Amino acid sequence: MFNLSFSGAARTVTGSCHLLTIDGKRILLDCGLYQGHRAEAAELNKTFPFDPREIDVLILSHAHIDHAGRIPMLIKNGFTGPIIATHATRDLANVMLLDSAHIQEKDAEYVSKTHAKKGLDSVEPLYTIADALLSMEQFQTTGYGRKIRVTESVDLTFFDAGHILGSALVVLDLHLNGSKQRLCFTGDLGRPNRPILRDPEFVGDVDVLITESTYGGRYHLEDVATLDKLEDVIKRTVSRSGKIIVPAFSVGRTQELVFDLHRLFDQKRLPKFPIYVDSPLSVNATQVFRLHPQCMDGDVRDEILQHHDPFGFESLTYISSVNESKALNTNNEPMLIISSSGMCEAGRVLHHLANSIENPRNTILITGYSAEHTLGRKIVEREPTVSILGDEYKVKAEVQVMNSLSAHADRKELLGYHSQFNASRLQTVFLVHGDFDQQQKFESALRDELGFDTIEIPQAGDNFTV
Repeated sequence: MFNLSFSGAARTVTGSCHLLTIDGKRILLDCGLYQGHRAEAAELNKTFPFDPREIDVLILSHAHIDHAGRIPMLIKNGFTGPIIATHATRDLANVMLLDSAHIQEKDAEYVSKTHAKKGLDSVEPLYTIADALLSMEQFQTTGYGRKIRVTESVDLTFFDAGHILGSALVVLDLHLNGSKQRLCFTGDLGRPNRPILRDPEFVGDVDVLITESTYGGRYHLEDVATLDKLEDVIKRTVSRSGKIIVPAFSVGRTQELVFDLHRLFDQKRLPKFPIYVDSPLSVNATQVFRLHPQCMDGDVRDEILQHHDPFGFESLTYISSVNESKALNTNNEPMLIISSSGMCEAGRVLHHLANSIENPRNTILITGYSAEHTLGRKIVEREPTVSILGDEYKVKAEVQVMNSLSAHADRKELLGYHSQFNASRLQTVFLVHGDFDQQQKFESALRDELGFDTIEIPQAGDNFTV
């Protein structure tokens, strides 16, 4: 027997963190930041429901902050074991964690100045750049399809999840008193037939499955329809001399969006106008993409190997400096600005939103999932007034949502992947990384369409003996 406890991404999509205990060893699956209500998120991210000093190994599915963002905190609190990831995940985690630390330092500095004016106490960042740098020393990397021993009772194999660069489905072979059980943790499952990355790889049959369920009840547009809608949104906004502000995750979403824009320009479907990627993290992450052609699908890999740049074109400018970023807000010409973060919780996109959201000529284009209580979710739900950097703004800009640009599999794609499992072998399926309503819809589909039997939707703090 072994034990599973769920500490994050339980009936929500953020803070991925699950603990496997077997033969006295404790293996952590992901260690992500929780994103949501500022006060609640700050409190949840400060503490762990377990002692980090007792964790033996951390296995990281991919580098997104909601899966990797609390690693420096784990180490600050005494974790000394290895962090096992793919080569590309390690490289992306390096830039992601440094950027996260930088943002937290700057946010703490900004809030402390505001507090000082009100006679309130200063605040400390969750972790610092020094903490992030220190955490990178514990990474150990391996490639897809290579079985490695992580404890005396557990072997690990990574399979390509097709979600972002380096993302992995985690398969653990558990050796228990002479018998063997196979556990799969999907991390975030990508989409088939998408540009840039390879399709998700089937891992083979397993006994226990921990699977994401973000879009368990929703469908994405087909690729052609997605490009058509993107073209329409841009043309309509440019025709009224407006700006398109695109909050986007710097890793994955930004590169796919740039690739789609490249295609539209190549097909001469867009007027010539400037496009800016305003995020130091996106700039650095795109460089990491160029270093890992082995993770790409055939067409993009060939372009990179032939020294063509699929992430750059004539109208595109990558911005790193603060002054260049500020200059965009005083430029009233039509333009498209891609800036992190995707859920609008931090980073330069907040300043672009503050500058643009009250102008009806502009468009806010949301390209992926926003968790409950985030600014991104409030914009998606078109709340009439939102708070940005402590000030209230009326939402007068056009709001468009294109979840079909998401790197998460939708309901059809999730069911397509899960249909490959032998339902009679599966002992238990755990649904994580999804809002409860989406998980309930996905649970029904797994039972009714695929014949899965024992399905659990754990809450944070739930423990299961398997």
